[in-house]
Amino acid sequence: MTSIVIPAHNEGRVIGRLLDALLADTSVSGPDIVVVCNGCTDDTARVAAGRGARVRVVEIPTPSKHRALRVGDEHAKGFPRLYVDADVVIGAADVRALVGALERNPELLAAAPGRDIPLAGCAWPVRAYYRVWQRLPAVREGLFGRGVIAVTGPGHARLAALPPLMADDLAASLAFGPGERRVVEAARVVVRPPRTWSDLIRRRVRAATSSAEFERYQAARRAEAPEPVSVSEQAPERAPEPVSEQTARTGTADLRALLWARPALLPGVVVFVVAALAARRGSRKAIRDQDFSTWLRDESSRQG
Repeated sequence: MTSIVIPAHNEGRVIGRLLDALLADTSVSGPDIVVVCNGCTDDTARVAAGRGARVRVVEIPTPSKHRALRVGDEHAKGFPRLYVDADVVIGAADVRALVGALERNPELLAAAPGRDIPLAGCAWPVRAYYRVWQRLPAVREGLFGRGVIAVTGPGHARLAALPPLMADDLAASLAFGPGERRVVEAARVVVRPPRTWSDLIRRRVRAATSSAEFERYQAARRAEAPEPVSVSEQAPERAPEPVSEQTARTGTADLRALLWARPALLPGVVVFVVAALAARRGSRKAIRDQDFSTWLRDESSRQG
């Protein structure tokens, strides 16, 4: 049985639209859905419970996404398993497309849907930013920034080994090699962007801070990795687990290539660079203080 785990912290305004989309198709037996309300002070639990018996609601007092995911695992019934953010929208048919991709391709451990970002109602700089961001190679190919990841049993084991990280979706994406993960464009998820420049910068500051934490984790893993040994000395069954050297950072070469292919994107690239510089500046204190727990939440994307 397919299971869906939805961690939710004060998402009463938006979780209903996600659950309605998941429950809309009643022609087939639906997946097992577990909503883990973590540290909620609003009506998230009531809204989720009001969707009927197909939605199981678990409440925990701690506002922690990592803890909510682990508690969700304790209550989920099967695999493939989807982890879905409460503020996105994905439908039952899209869930089936993800599950089908994993079941048809045994080499795959993880999959995510193609993303649709509705920009109507967003400030011009926000629209310009996302027109560039969506075209970046790492963004197109990575599983992060979609609010949904589907994993097999072995894929889940890979995720379960990760420590608590603010950049949980980035870490999840880079936990799998290119041949182990896939973006399934036939499945779609709606990811609502921030509507204002200030909320965009808050989101980018959070991304810059979380990326710094993830890179420190990667560096620590490299430092702890055993010295390489020759093939003749290395026992195959005891081969050390490789440390991922993958990155999702955007370099100047990526932007130059984008401009070469699409010169009309120049204003958007300027906006993108300004946002990146503002995020770098805004994240300095948190990185210096090693504050990787303060979650700068964007409220404008949760309106309407």
